[in-house]
Amino acid sequence: MWDEASYGEEVMRVDEKDWRELVREAADRLTAAGVDSARVDAEWLACEVAGVDRARLAFAPPPGPDAVRRFRDMVAARAARRPLQHVIGTAPFWRRDLAVGQGVFIPRPETELLVEWALPRLAGTRRPVVVDLCAGSGALASAVMTERSDARVFAVEAEPAALHWLRRNLAVGAEVVEGDATSPETLRELDGRVDLVLTNPPYVPEGTPVSPEVAADPATAVFGGPDGLDVIRPLVHRVAALLRPGGNVAIEHDDTHGEAVPALLVAAGLDDVVAHRDLSGRPRFATARRAGDPGGPAGPTA
Repeated sequence: MWDEASYGEEVMRVDEKDWRELVREAADRLTAAGVDSARVDAEWLACEVAGVDRARLAFAPPPGPDAVRRFRDMVAARAARRPLQHVIGTAPFWRRDLAVGQGVFIPRPETELLVEWALPRLAGTRRPVVVDLCAGSGALASAVMTERSDARVFAVEAEPAALHWLRRNLAVGAEVVEGDATSPETLRELDGRVDLVLTNPPYVPEGTPVSPEVAADPATAVFGGPDGLDVIRPLVHRVAALLRPGGNVAIEHDDTHGEAVPALLVAAGLDDVVAHRDLSGRPRFATARRAGDPGGPAGPTA
């Protein structure tokens, strides 16, 4: 049985325990707190304090008293169900560690599927114009910039707290736009000129039970109205207006939206609509293309 008091009050000498033992203790504590990924999270916290990656943790020097105290403070925060990324201060996404904290949605690994789909669609396009709508931390925009330094990237976000993190993560190489991603006025100057739109909007239906970690994300970035589509409905029309003929879009959605979001993309006048599943087989995102020859006249936008 986990003894919370002894964990917090124990006085250690440097030579008493190594990282392996500390991680084992921390994993037990996190398991008792209901953390599903207890062992992995304990290892990530240890790596953060030890200053090594997970492959080298077993070879890290034994921690001194200050390191032990810091590690245990971080474990306590995680046991209180503070998101791991908030405890560490960063979230990994597509070969970058993005700064995250209170007020911004934490990027999830499954969102990288949109990037994997999107990058081949930019092949052969010189200086592509890319828009990340409902950008949050800037994960999607950052990933595109990482792979296509020649791209002109715009990241649109309305929430002031999220804008703080967005500007921090996209300090160089992208244009941060404060505005409503669904408004016809936002980036109006780019209408009919955008090669690629990526978006991970709020889409969870209100009332859906969520974990304490998801509850730590801002509600405006998670929930999308009674059926989860309050933002997506107007967003697809804005996307259709932004895209050039032949331009593409990928939009993440709730796993209950496997039919609804593709139908909305069709209704917005987009072609080649495809529903995609994540690695666990759940509906995860939909893609579409604006009809027309890239060098020809523009087609309908809505």
